[in-house]
Amino acid sequence: MTTHHKIIFGSCASMKEITSESIHLMVTSPPYFNAPFDYKELFKSYDEYLKLLEKVARETYRVLQQGRIAVLNIDDMLVNGDKYPIVADATRIFIKAGFKYRDRIIWKKPEGYLRISRRSGVILQNPYPMYYYPDNLLESIIIFQKGKFDYKSVPKEVREASKIDTKEFQENKWYMTLWEMVNVLPSSELEKNIAAFPDGLPYRMIKLFSYKGETVLDPFVGSGTTMKVARHLERNSIGIEILKILEPIIREKLGFTQNTLFNQKDTLEIIYRKSKKYGYIS
Repeated sequence: MTTHHKIIFGSCASMKEITSESIHLMVTSPPYFNAPFDYKELFKSYDEYLKLLEKVARETYRVLQQGRIAVLNIDDMLVNGDKYPIVADATRIFIKAGFKYRDRIIWKKPEGYLRISRRSGVILQNPYPMYYYPDNLLESIIIFQKGKFDYKSVPKEVREASKIDTKEFQENKWYMTLWEMVNVLPSSELEKNIAAFPDGLPYRMIKLFSYKGETVLDPFVGSGTTMKVARHLERNSIGIEILKILEPIIREKLGFTQNTLFNQKDTLEIIYRKSKKYGYIS
């Protein structure tokens, strides 16, 4: 199956290039609010961060087809000693935009992996009450839905071609609300300032909530993981990214380079948005 992919370099506060109700699934991981390892100091304030999420929620609702799913991989963030309730605020924002809150999956990372220095060491140095700060190994995967899905709208041949492997479903425990997945480390110098999620996250969501030949959107596409997995699973994809410097990383991850042998018929379109308000950062 030939698939088509589009990268828009600019701010996802606007999705003007995307037709209303043309997207079948949205999977994304917004930047951690002002984390030192993910788009550091991109936001001047937490209020600015939430206002961007509000615009993304409204635009996502516009471009999604009726009954379809929006997935956010997101979590609360500790910045300079202050804890921000990002999961609660993002949930409120998407519900206000019109979405129905459908489910929450917890992603558990291995105990040996911590992105930030261990907070629990405080109590080892001060073994007294009130010195407890736990290490966080969990992230939230929040699932929203736009209205009701018409199961009869999908042709039988498409349903069968997209059938979920029940053995994989059971062996990897997709049926649980706790998913254990290993995080990924940056594979290049350019990726050191962004936090990419593992292939397994969009893989599961794309398998569970879309059909072959449909279109998957990632408005915070980063290094292109969602688009890469979408292509592998024979879905079309659209990614929006504000940092143009990530273009070679995205191209390589998607397989659109001179050395690519994977399905030469697939196409890639790149849009460079230069407007002052919604343009990219070079």
